[in-house]
Amino acid sequence: MIWFFRKKAPKPQADLEATQDVKEDLWVKCPKCESILYKKEMLLALNVCGRCNYHFKMSAKERIAKFLDEGSFTPLGIRLRSKDPLGFKDKKPYKARYDEYVQKTGLDDAVIVGKGKLENKPVCVGVMDFSFMGGSMGSVVGELLRALFEEAITLRYPVIVFSASGGARMQEGVYSLMQMAKISVAVARLAEARLPFISILTDPTTGGVAASFAFQGDIILAEPGALIGFAGRRVIEQTIRKKLPDNFQTAEFLFEKGLIDRILPRHLLRFEVATILDNLISRP
Repeated sequence: MIWFFRKKAPKPQADLEATQDVKEDLWVKCPKCESILYKKEMLLALNVCGRCNYHFKMSAKERIAKFLDEGSFTPLGIRLRSKDPLGFKDKKPYKARYDEYVQKTGLDDAVIVGKGKLENKPVCVGVMDFSFMGGSMGSVVGELLRALFEEAITLRYPVIVFSASGGARMQEGVYSLMQMAKISVAVARLAEARLPFISILTDPTTGGVAASFAFQGDIILAEPGALIGFAGRRVIEQTIRKKLPDNFQTAEFLFEKGLIDRILPRHLLRFEVATILDNLISRP
């Protein structure tokens, strides 16, 4: 299995740039099969366990480097920071917590947006990063995604968005919930322009993100084993007073129920999404 992944992996220098923030530990334990994996080998396999096919989480920078054509990505160049509209404070002020994540991740917020090429096809891409406050959707995330869809309409490019989120950002309250409507309007404008939107659900895609744009794609894809849903299992079970299936809210469960179009392992994403775009864009 691993030799096949190596064949598909980017060049070593691209891997080095994409994984510069990864710790220098030599080994990592797979949380699913508990195998001890050689980290360099796992990275060459696109952060997938070669024993059980478990898909480890990826940072937005890693995913961009390994999904798009090498060196083709250009950020939109919009620099935004949350203004803490509610003056929110739990164990620490929201501003302090926000600043900590900016320093820790090197990101301005939980999504990176920009333009690039996929198999030499121009695309607009948004990639959420779970490591920034659980990928929560605040006003900055909403505005950046809105700008991405507007840029795609201007350039006549298709849009691809990778979701990885715990949902709305509680520290911004209703301002966060308003982003669901804002992005949904942008998605509708893209559809009116007859441009395709491919939504790719990764682990996890939950809450307000799942309840809005993540499920509004023309094509909805998911990575194997991804947790996908709105409310948590415990909340639902306590509400309906029933035991849910063991595979509830997994990509496989949603595919079985017809809520997503296809489950794709990470090493096939580039080729399959490029093929989908060929079919969608070639049609009148």
